[in-house]
Amino acid sequence: MARVTTSMGFTIPHLLRSACRLCPAQSALVVLRHCASCYCTANGTIQSKRKMDHLERTANNFRQEVISQAKVCGITNESQTVKRLRLAIANKEFTFKAGQWVDFFIPGVSVIGGFSMCSSPALLEREGVLELAVKYTDHPPARWIHTECTLDSEVALRVGDLHGYQESKGNGYKTGTVTLYYSAKSTSELLFKKNILGLMTAFPGKITCRFHVTQQSSPICEELQPHVTEGRISEKDLEKHVSKDTLWYICGPPPMIESISKLLYKSGVHRNCVFFEKWW
Repeated sequence: MARVTTSMGFTIPHLLRSACRLCPAQSALVVLRHCASCYCTANGTIQSKRKMDHLERTANNFRQEVISQAKVCGITNESQTVKRLRLAIANKEFTFKAGQWVDFFIPGVSVIGGFSMCSSPALLEREGVLELAVKYTDHPPARWIHTECTLDSEVALRVGDLHGYQESKGNGYKTGTVTLYYSAKSTSELLFKKNILGLMTAFPGKITCRFHVTQQSSPICEELQPHVTEGRISEKDLEKHVSKDTLWYICGPPPMIESISKLLYKSGVHRNCVFFEKWW
């Protein structure tokens, strides 16, 4: 999503894209000063007269030609509604860039899934595995992951790219600062919070985070308390990060994208500085 460095600019938005696109209880805003800022959210439910399937929505997007076999080598409950799959990739030539997604083929299931990777390309290079975070829904691929998938289940993957494949040409940006606004109903639904706290510790002064909770009923743990705000991400949160050196990357359902885009434009952000997707 956002490009700062491989470890910073890709990793946070990449994790959150998966959390937001696949887990509609979560929302997030990432602000990368001097390079990019990202807003990712998925509060509410998208409603339409006819819900297009994944392949229809992404028919015009670039895809790698190779379909690679993969085996489930780990299943973790990230929350009560979200499972993280760890997949061992059989094809040594399989690669992806942060911000891409995969077509997810399941034997015996006719519907093709579309999921974002929540792990970095570096993990694939080191260990030959990638990870997906999938929220439970009645969509056949998601339902299969939550109800039928087991260790050693075999699937197939094909990498897709939202904007078409382009070799990195460098953009001349220097590493800046990252401010992450991440919202969910409660702290239990804040996926990857430990990873995010770890990044803040690893990059002091470069990465900061505010977790927003909208329906918290239980006490907030001591570790999170300094970073938690009750209530939604506000217009004021956006306005204080507006500058000519900031880019905004939006990920979430179309109504959210339209709403946040309007707020940004109203605050003086140029349209060329706002990037988003509506492929799901």
